[in-house]
Amino acid sequence: MRVTRRLRLAAIPLGIAAAITLAGCTPSQLNGFLPGFTEDGTQATNHTSMVSGLWVNSWIVLLVVGIITWALMGWAAIAYRRRKGQTGLPVQLRYNMPIEIFYTIVPLILVLGFFAFTARDQTALETQYDEPDVCITAIGKQWAWDFQYAQQDCDDASNAVWTMGVQAQTDAQGNITSELPTLYLPVDKKVKIKLTSRDVIHSFWIVDFLYKKDMYIGKDNYWSFTPTRVGEYNGRCAELCGQYHSMMLFNVKVVEQPEYDAYVESLRDRKQTGDINEAYNRLQNLAGTGATSEGEH
Repeated sequence: MRVTRRLRLAAIPLGIAAAITLAGCTPSQLNGFLPGFTEDGTQATNHTSMVSGLWVNSWIVLLVVGIITWALMGWAAIAYRRRKGQTGLPVQLRYNMPIEIFYTIVPLILVLGFFAFTARDQTALETQYDEPDVCITAIGKQWAWDFQYAQQDCDDASNAVWTMGVQAQTDAQGNITSELPTLYLPVDKKVKIKLTSRDVIHSFWIVDFLYKKDMYIGKDNYWSFTPTRVGEYNGRCAELCGQYHSMMLFNVKVVEQPEYDAYVESLRDRKQTGDINEAYNRLQNLAGTGATSEGEH
């Protein structure tokens, strides 16, 4: 009883100290120093906090396990060290079934727990909007990006507009000197992005959105989310895709709906309309498609 009471009394100041420490943390610290949050804790998308929560809580659990493990290792090294005057082998201990069951069950519980929470969050991330407000096709190519803006159906390009990007150019010091492709997104609207490739495997990554997804030629991927904060963000390819992979960059602008509508109309005024998906698709040259090589009649 005395031991239990002492543990409870010790837990009270520890809890108070932990609460004070956490209260003094900035939003950046509370979110594991991940990007995607402002100083007041506003997240970039409706999924950003969920991703950071999985990251931070996983590290907390692992840190606790690590501290306990290191403490036990230190205790064993001190308690069973060779004393002065001792010779020969130390006392050999036999199997301890309760301890063996403990260090078998606990890791199993941890693995199952990590799997359950990861599967839960991944399911939410991979759930696609059936009726998005905006559907955009992002096309990766060596080594730039094309963006095609449609309404609710990415495959319906009858009223779509598009913009084509070029590879980033740099000066001798490595500074970007060219205009990067820019993806426009309306804030607080349901966005669905169709991800496809013109050539090799790429990976679509908006850094502050804390999520990236591969792009394959001949297989489309999708990503649904809601941008929740107006601002500019960095995007890049996260899959090694050739010599100028590091130059495969793009910008993201999350804007209010009127500004988004004005941008779409500006593309329409420039006659950048229709479907650009087939213009540079290497699959059109596959055997059996009926395409002829250059010079054949």
